[in-house]
Amino acid sequence: MLTEHDIYLLREGTHGRLYERLGCHLTQAGAAFALWAPNAAHVSIIGDFNGWDDAAHPMTARRDSSGVWEGVAPGVQRGQAYKYRIFGRQGGYKVDKADPFAFFSEVPPATGSRAWTLDYRWEDGDWMRERHSKNALAAPISIYELHLGSWRRDEDKRLPTYRSIAEPLALYIDSMDFTHVELMPITEHPFYGSWGYQTTGYFAPTSRYGTPQDFMYLVDVLHRHGIGVILDWVPSHFPSDAHGLAYFDGTHLYEHADPKQGFHPEWNSSIFNYGRNEVRGFLLSSGLFWLDKYHIDGLRVDAVASMLYLDYGRKAGEWIPNRHGGRENLDAIEFLRSLNVAVYRDHPDVQMIAEESTAWPMVSRPLYVGGLGFGMKWNMGWMHDTLDYMRQEPLYRKYHHDRLSFSIWYAFFENFVLPLSHDEVVYGKGSLIGKMPGDNWQQFANLRLLFGYMWAHPGKKLLFMGGEFGQRREWTHEDSLEWWVLQYADHAGVQRWVADLNALYRVEPALYETDFEGSGFEWIDFRNADQSVISFLRKPRNGAPVVAVCNFTPVPRLNYIVGVPQGGWWRELLNSDAQIYGGSDMGNFGGVEAAPVAAQGRGHSLALTLPPLAIVLLKPA
Repeated sequence: MLTEHDIYLLREGTHGRLYERLGCHLTQAGAAFALWAPNAAHVSIIGDFNGWDDAAHPMTARRDSSGVWEGVAPGVQRGQAYKYRIFGRQGGYKVDKADPFAFFSEVPPATGSRAWTLDYRWEDGDWMRERHSKNALAAPISIYELHLGSWRRDEDKRLPTYRSIAEPLALYIDSMDFTHVELMPITEHPFYGSWGYQTTGYFAPTSRYGTPQDFMYLVDVLHRHGIGVILDWVPSHFPSDAHGLAYFDGTHLYEHADPKQGFHPEWNSSIFNYGRNEVRGFLLSSGLFWLDKYHIDGLRVDAVASMLYLDYGRKAGEWIPNRHGGRENLDAIEFLRSLNVAVYRDHPDVQMIAEESTAWPMVSRPLYVGGLGFGMKWNMGWMHDTLDYMRQEPLYRKYHHDRLSFSIWYAFFENFVLPLSHDEVVYGKGSLIGKMPGDNWQQFANLRLLFGYMWAHPGKKLLFMGGEFGQRREWTHEDSLEWWVLQYADHAGVQRWVADLNALYRVEPALYETDFEGSGFEWIDFRNADQSVISFLRKPRNGAPVVAVCNFTPVPRLNYIVGVPQGGWWRELLNSDAQIYGGSDMGNFGGVEAAPVAAQGRGHSLALTLPPLAIVLLKPA
């Protein structure tokens, strides 16, 4: 039952727990329902419990002009399907809508909501007590992004369930030493081919894989294995399916009425009206819901750029300027700021991560300095520059050398995540290994080098499934990953390389502690374009640094001089050309003694053997 205070917060747009008041809530006698539909003439509850008869359980509009309708239905049982039948005020409009606040839905293509409860006995207390240290900006964060339905299927190619995938996934992430998983959207979506990015159920995990409790079990198992869980969340747009949010009560309720503001031309979907307080409360409640009820460790907010710019994806004349004549979406900016404030206020041990593809300033800076308040932001510039560089034949890489060095100029303007995500292996882009030039050996050497450079570069890490073992086929949501290729040494070698990178990353503070601090990075030499070699230091707040030296050509470099800040024995921590990874096994026999010979502005130097298309990482013993 909504109180006067609930209505006040609903109207103000600051109610962050609307899911506790609106929607369907089971009682001992049946269920109580509440729905926001201010422009409806009449609303009825229809479902399995009343034969879908709209005369059986009409709802009553509150007298406070809030637009909220309330009703009860005796005898409703957990699991029964229901909808709201909404009659508009004009034009004979009548539609059956799923519940925007439903906790569970029918399995698509059915579109009804299900009466449900969220009772569950959690067993992840140890993780929840300690996760502030696991999710901190100074912690090692290496994220494995996956699509649940296509990670691993059985021989019949059936979709997995949340429960069936939980233990195998946790064991695999354990073996690969990733710290977190990021799930592509599991919010309910009618079209499976949207991968969850066309959401209709903002409070319901998709029923394709099981019940809400099954999804809780998946999160619980991952947490018990010490693995964080990040959800991909889409507050930027929603599909036009008749049972969803679009034209909800006979008016454009959740979206703008003017297509220049309310329709997304690239995605053929509707854009939320962030200027409507009740809509902001709906989205705020959704974001907090997954953290409150499912113990989620962070939200990766999709398509933030499309929210920030009124002209995103539009030509001149196809958009409406803001009140100052600019292209910034002031309402969306205010929503994102309020969302981040609420999340970090209520859950200071999680992270908010923005997928923002432009140079919008201070995305991951606090509000008090003018930022948007996210904890981290995807570094799309690094991704594009690096992949463009790696696509070049090594002979021509010297003409593109600045793509390796440019990222450091802005690396500390934001708290960056380095993403090699699903977006880079779909829509004809091919696989990661397919982007690499050369013969089979060179392709795998290039891929190992790419990953080594990425793990050594400042920023948290994100890798999409399949990339870690060099899957050759472009990702498809309709089939399992090509696990069978692991019978081949080159694929298995890449997989072992990624696991060892993660293992080293976890224990070397130099590689993670100062990811967002300029003091944690220092070039040794970024000017050697002719040989396509770069070298740099990663430095922790206290303790010994790590030297990374990358050779982006298939030509071995013998007696290659690298200046270092101290003498003594420098141990070779990792070498991507080692035989166990599929390399040619060139290297430095475990380490090199630093000679008191000045080089590159430092008092000592290493005379290294640089293997072809490889990275070596060294640390003073």
